[in-house]
Amino acid sequence: MSARPAAGVADRRAPQGFCGPPRAAIRALASGSGAGPVIMSSMTTLIAGANVPVPAGDLTVVVRWAAGAHGYGASAVDASALLVTAAGRVRSDDDFVFYNQPQAAGGAVAHHVGQAGSEYLRVRPEGLPADVDRVVVAASVHTGTFAAVAGLALDLVDAHGTVTATFPVQAHGAETVMVLGELYRRQGAWKLRAIGQGYDSGLAGLATDYGVSIAEEDPTPAPPPGVLPASPPPPPDRWAPPAYADDATMRLPNPADDADTAGLPPNMGALVSLRKETVRVTLEKKGMTGVRARVAVVLDRSGSMRSLYGGGTVGRLIERMAPIAAKLDSDGSLDAWIFADEFARLPSFRVPELARWIDSHVYIRSKGQQVPPLPDGSQRQPDTLAHVRGGNNEPPVIRDILDFYTSRPGDPVLVIFFSDGGINRSKEIGRLLTEAARFPVFWQFVGLGRADYGVLEKFDTMPGRVVDNAGFFQVDDFDKVPDGELYDRLLGEFPQWLAAARAQGIVR
Repeated sequence: MSARPAAGVADRRAPQGFCGPPRAAIRALASGSGAGPVIMSSMTTLIAGANVPVPAGDLTVVVRWAAGAHGYGASAVDASALLVTAAGRVRSDDDFVFYNQPQAAGGAVAHHVGQAGSEYLRVRPEGLPADVDRVVVAASVHTGTFAAVAGLALDLVDAHGTVTATFPVQAHGAETVMVLGELYRRQGAWKLRAIGQGYDSGLAGLATDYGVSIAEEDPTPAPPPGVLPASPPPPPDRWAPPAYADDATMRLPNPADDADTAGLPPNMGALVSLRKETVRVTLEKKGMTGVRARVAVVLDRSGSMRSLYGGGTVGRLIERMAPIAAKLDSDGSLDAWIFADEFARLPSFRVPELARWIDSHVYIRSKGQQVPPLPDGSQRQPDTLAHVRGGNNEPPVIRDILDFYTSRPGDPVLVIFFSDGGINRSKEIGRLLTEAARFPVFWQFVGLGRADYGVLEKFDTMPGRVVDNAGFFQVDDFDKVPDGELYDRLLGEFPQWLAAARAQGIVR
């Protein structure tokens, strides 16, 4: 047989005789119209790549989303599962579970439709054949992409109806299918791992990558753009999940119990809490628990950045930088600069001021208007950043940052400097960074998009510095880089610099 998703939606009612997860659990998960992660003090919240042991007994894996008024239609989401071996392939087409083929392995995995905004998979781990190593859980959209789907999450419910783990899934681009997570065998037990990997090739692309026969001849899907793998990318003929790791499980604190996030919009507060935990684990992995450092962010405001400001990417960037300062800085504050032909030193802020700070300072002029405008649609008056426009002129802002911190002795400094390229003052930047190597400041440059980054790409071979005090990496699509990967890269070279700077007496 050849697994083929139907052109229309098949009979999507749950089969008779199956009770599914307790309705109270589904109602709790769908509360608040399904928008945003549910916060429960006893529930583990995962980030992409994290894992958690699963409870004994039968399990229910719920895929939920903000369904809107009717629950189905254009914004509807379909859950599916693939039973795969240790080789990452199905044994036969019968191992693909979806709405037109709702069971596999004698009913050990079964697909059901829940209340509006949810579908779920009932899994009996004890009933799975010994050669099934993983149960991959995926979701697909009827029309459009996941960029239009709000509140997407994966939840694990135990045999008693208790929600034991949740994974708020982030999707920003052209994904039509998401691999949300997987149940996998580990040393004789089962675990749940959060993945959150997208495809733009539809359900057929997902099925093909795991060895399911598809009647239509489909082109091989390209790896999702904008993701920077820490290890060599998988072969081009099929997607592969990230390497396994027994990282510590990451729990999301209740924002209402966190003074930093209690006053933020609920979804922003939940994400900041989750990201603070991700930063904590990243620092722990790098042996930096207890290390203190001042943190600064530098934003490119040149004309070529208009789409990133107008589309909200720069605002979301700041949301992801604030948790770094919250964990590294002694008072949790993030210093900030913004530059183009000229520059401005922006007010420092802490997490509680995050939403107001973004509204006040993260914008650019386009066709005579500020984009994005204020939340109420109005323009900022007065426009205190009107002079920060034009092209890229990095040396003056680098000089100001260096003067600022050298005149204020204290903890070492991590400067996270964002640019979309067009670097044309490489010699002057090189001289400044050579001079700066004598001071306790590390410069982490991040390129936004494919461009000419000049000297930024040559730090590893730039001579004449007491220590290597700068790093650089580039991303194609900032929004698509998972938090764990982003923090790992942003903090990747800082520990080595810190050790070298201490050895040279630069940091005491």
